[in-house]
Amino acid sequence: MKATATTPPLFRSKLLCLSLLYLFTSLFLALYSSLSSTKCLFRSSPFDPIQSPLFNYPPAYGEHKYAIPTLRASCISPVFFSDYWMVLKEIQEFNRNSSSLGSSVLKYKQGNDDSFGGNFSTQERISYFDHQDDGVELPCAFFKDFPISISDRMAMEKCNGVVVVSAIFNDHDKIRQPRGLGSKTLDHVCFFMFIDEATLKGLDYHNIISRKSNEYKVGAWRIIMVSSEKLYENAAMNGVIPKYLVHRLFPNSKYSIWIDAKMQLVVDPLLLIHSLVIMEDADMAISRHPLYVHTMEEAMATARWKKWWDVDSLKTQMETYCDNGLMPWSPKKLPYPSDVPDSALILRKHGVATNLFSCLLFNELEAFNPRDQLAFAYVRDRMNPKLKLNMFDVEVFEQVAVEYRHNLKHGGPSVAQRSKTKRASSDFYVNGSCSKCEKYLLQMWGESHD
Repeated sequence: MKATATTPPLFRSKLLCLSLLYLFTSLFLALYSSLSSTKCLFRSSPFDPIQSPLFNYPPAYGEHKYAIPTLRASCISPVFFSDYWMVLKEIQEFNRNSSSLGSSVLKYKQGNDDSFGGNFSTQERISYFDHQDDGVELPCAFFKDFPISISDRMAMEKCNGVVVVSAIFNDHDKIRQPRGLGSKTLDHVCFFMFIDEATLKGLDYHNIISRKSNEYKVGAWRIIMVSSEKLYENAAMNGVIPKYLVHRLFPNSKYSIWIDAKMQLVVDPLLLIHSLVIMEDADMAISRHPLYVHTMEEAMATARWKKWWDVDSLKTQMETYCDNGLMPWSPKKLPYPSDVPDSALILRKHGVATNLFSCLLFNELEAFNPRDQLAFAYVRDRMNPKLKLNMFDVEVFEQVAVEYRHNLKHGGPSVAQRSKTKRASSDFYVNGSCSKCEKYLLQMWGESHD
């Protein structure tokens, strides 16, 4: 009789074997992560973080569902954070010793108009790009009242240091609490979230806030209710008001951070401002786009993936910019490393250049569409004074914030929304078909012999 080999009982269970494999793999990855020299974030010393939850959400709200994973093998330029207590002291001293930067320097057009932004022509908008500090009043929206309560307006004016701003319109995202805050950060940083009626209805449904309250607070965020029916029909256009006009909504703030509501901040905002703006001597810090370098690439992707419904208007916008000097990115544009940002996170020092850029960009958004990446390089390259811009690597962006999917809309887009989408004529993508952008396209595709 032949002897038969027997399998040890320990390995007879497939479930046990898989569990052991998962355990050892997890331990290896954790050890590698802790020892790897490619991590993008470094702190020179630990600080005292807030340990308790900022807000207890009801389970049905699902504020942490549908996170988008990011896996990067390397980090080109890691960010070094200074000591939290040193940063806090430095920013406090700056706030005490400086008046409001920028809001008292630029003068803004006043008046009434049917449009919140004034709806200026191309040549009118261009005439304001060269700011000579000669007393000329700059168009920067607010030609209609921004419909918020008096108490909210007063709270915004009292924010005289660092402000973190976000917005949710049309119940498109969830309110998520910032993580990694130092123990004194909430005493020195304001957090404001702008919402509309549709978002308020959803928050009330989940018992997060009550519509009967006069003021709304959710954890770190003060909630500002905006009567958006008095502004723009498009919810995304209403969202770019606090995104780019933060210096006007918070006239006494010195620094600001905009973060899209799809993102959750996981690094203290004081450390971010200090490392990405102050230490870099920058007016503004923003991430590079992970895929695109040229504005036309973003325009083509916007049309291809139907990020904006009127594709023919996208073509008109790009023709307007090409006709007025926009060229693809090249080393001639250095120190700007790209023409396309990921604008989900914007850090600003409020001053003349930053406020001018924000006003000029908002005017372009009202003229065409709220896709801010399309107007970014056009405004940046044409404006004067020039913007000192820190366009940091996308690996850093993915380390300082966690991205989540937007709220799922059951049933998909309506038939009416689908039917109004205008398809681009095929020559939108064809080399040389657009006479106004022919030079741009030839240079972008490497066929120019200039």
